[in-house]
Amino acid sequence: MGNNFMPLVFSAVSCVVLVMPVWAEKPASSAAPLNIALWPREKMPGEVSKGPERELPSRGDNVTRITDINEPSIAVYKVGDASKPTPAVIVCPGGAYGILAYNKEGTEIANWLNSIGITGIVLKYRVPGNQSGAFQDIQRAIRVVRHNATNWNISPDRIGVMGFSAGGHLSARLSTNFSQATYPRLDVVDDKNLRPDFAILVYPAYLSKGQGKISQELPVNDKTPPTFIVHTEDDKSFVAGSKVYREALETAKVSNDFFLCATGGHGYGLRSDKEIKVWPKKCQAWLVKQGILKEAVSADGK
Repeated sequence: MGNNFMPLVFSAVSCVVLVMPVWAEKPASSAAPLNIALWPREKMPGEVSKGPERELPSRGDNVTRITDINEPSIAVYKVGDASKPTPAVIVCPGGAYGILAYNKEGTEIANWLNSIGITGIVLKYRVPGNQSGAFQDIQRAIRVVRHNATNWNISPDRIGVMGFSAGGHLSARLSTNFSQATYPRLDVVDDKNLRPDFAILVYPAYLSKGQGKISQELPVNDKTPPTFIVHTEDDKSFVAGSKVYREALETAKVSNDFFLCATGGHGYGLRSDKEIKVWPKKCQAWLVKQGILKEAVSADGK
């Protein structure tokens, strides 16, 4: 890395975040996330967007939509006053690989994870129209997190991924394609392994390719990590993909749970008032059952 990776400033939405070298970060306070650039300066593989990162005009739904991301990063939300190393989850917002619903499926999720004793790490991956770049970003992200586990008070064997819609697809790709990196080694960070310890897929998209078959880019096998899937029957565009993915997990004898409800639609995050609204509690119980959370913690810390 040498001196090629210099500090720089940019914002999560319009561009204002201190970026620190990934090999020597200091722990963040519980009051604000620690924002880290994923790639050494001028060494990021793949393509980037032509335009500067920008936030799209509001639709009046309190969703922050960002696009033209060409400086991928992670925002680390640490658990306040954690006495022991915590699990960590890399959160991948959705947005059809065109935008990121950065608050609804990102920062709000990280805050919920904090409330149950998990470090939330929001991934800002490359969009629009850059699935290859996005996959390189999530591969680099899990290695950055593993490399900094001690500094960030994270348990190195309890690091998972969680994705919403397109972010669910991205998380599934990492869960099934961890045997080889998609970019050449850049530094010591890339010596860390790529396999997440668990995965949480919330209304994931693009998991199937018609006729009830799993996408060929998702080679589920017995090494695929334990997985929790959330979906509703009225998400007609994507629920079939979750069903075939679950079938593949079952065939491979991978520990999994599928929380399937009748109503809820798509893109609700933590904001649903329909039947699916209980998914966070179901997910928390699954994490406890898997031994990822040592004990249940309520949102008020009791």
